[in-house]
Amino acid sequence: MNAKPVARRTVLKAGGTLLLSVLAPQLAHAAQILAVRVWPADDYTRVTLENDSDLKTSHFLVKDPERLVVDIEGLELNPTLKSLVAKIQSNDPYIKQVRVGQNRPNVVRLVFDLKEEVKPQVFTLAPVGNYKHRLIFDLYPVKAVDPIAAMIEKGEWSSDSKSATATTQPAATPAPATTPSSGAQANTAAGPVQPPVGSGTATHPAPPGTADAGANGKPDIAAAKPEPKHEAKPDNKAEQRAETRPGKVTRMITIALDPGHGGEDPGAIGARGSREKDIVLAIAKRLKARIEEHPNMRVMLTRDGDYFVPLPTRVEKARKVDADLFVSIHADAFVQPSARGSSVFVLSEKGASSTAARWLANKENQADLIGGANVKTPDKQLASVLFDLSTTAQINDSMKVGKAVLGEIGGINKLHKGSVEQAGFAVLKAPDIPSILIETAFISNPEEEARLLDNAYQEQIANAIVKGIKSYFAKNPPLAKSRQT
Repeated sequence: MNAKPVARRTVLKAGGTLLLSVLAPQLAHAAQILAVRVWPADDYTRVTLENDSDLKTSHFLVKDPERLVVDIEGLELNPTLKSLVAKIQSNDPYIKQVRVGQNRPNVVRLVFDLKEEVKPQVFTLAPVGNYKHRLIFDLYPVKAVDPIAAMIEKGEWSSDSKSATATTQPAATPAPATTPSSGAQANTAAGPVQPPVGSGTATHPAPPGTADAGANGKPDIAAAKPEPKHEAKPDNKAEQRAETRPGKVTRMITIALDPGHGGEDPGAIGARGSREKDIVLAIAKRLKARIEEHPNMRVMLTRDGDYFVPLPTRVEKARKVDADLFVSIHADAFVQPSARGSSVFVLSEKGASSTAARWLANKENQADLIGGANVKTPDKQLASVLFDLSTTAQINDSMKVGKAVLGEIGGINKLHKGSVEQAGFAVLKAPDIPSILIETAFISNPEEEARLLDNAYQEQIANAIVKGIKSYFAKNPPLAKSRQT
């Protein structure tokens, strides 16, 4: 009489074991969201989901009102992912709010309510450095931000100056610097949103809109173009009168300042926990203020906040404003904490000038891997730049300004090497813009890290760079421009 119940229990037990054997791998391999980060900027807003495995996603856009819908497979909703809702700031240029919900088993849906139409880029990044797998949402405006228009809006660029540069006269020596001045959302579940008929996954790529002269500091007189009239009798008042003379327009000098790293890429980390990206942005802002004290100079920052800009985009931004000079600012680290001193680097076509320069260039060129550039969007301009016939002239001019800047920096800090070094830095590859990379000091050296965090030293390094730039342009006034941007 007990045979049938025993047989039934045996069958049920076997069936349960089989079901668990099927479901267990799925449950064991369910992805976990480890961190969520949001990086709003005028150029674009980035949302990062860091997780312990690669994620499969699909996304589509919905109109009236504008929304981006993202479905993430193999994922269960957890508190970390829910925290994304509170990370959207009210001043985000592109995201109004985000809704997060479990759309169906093992599928989480994110609905981004947008402030305007966007072109999204959704891509994944393999583990690198301290990061695990990352799922990236980059939300770009349909009409890319124009750097010149942005500068006009901020009052940093006159609306008629771009057309004027084609026929203006070379700039006179800039006037001396004046005294420096110190510079929650409700979590609503994301209900099902059906894609409109004919809509696909909008993945259209859109570009954002990422130590060493002579130790004696003497200018490169041999390579300079002499200007005897201006050098013999400098008269700032006379120059100002000439600038205001009817029919004469001063040739404005445009300088692109590039604070390294940013956003997902912190750069080098000091013993005190200070981050390179923060220090170099502070120095760049001080340098911008010092440069703009001169009436014939203006500055474009490749980034003015804590967000990531891919290396090719930094170069392209400088070209879009027709920059006369590109200055990338860093405070790097070395494997040995005893390394110290400031350096200046320019591009090399033939290889690095030292083993240390090669090591540093390779490290800096990995910024896109750490910061998270979409490698599916190739940059043809940078890929072919070393074959451009103008590169040799660019390197020659870069050496001149590098020597002038290094000579001034040597007056306030020990130089890592007494001459300008060369290496294949990707960020220096604008074929038509003199470009230098400045290592202000080693953040990995405890003593120099303390100096980098000091306001007085930041001011000193900014003033030294300005003096070097002035010295270069005094001997090498920029010509009228005819480049196409």
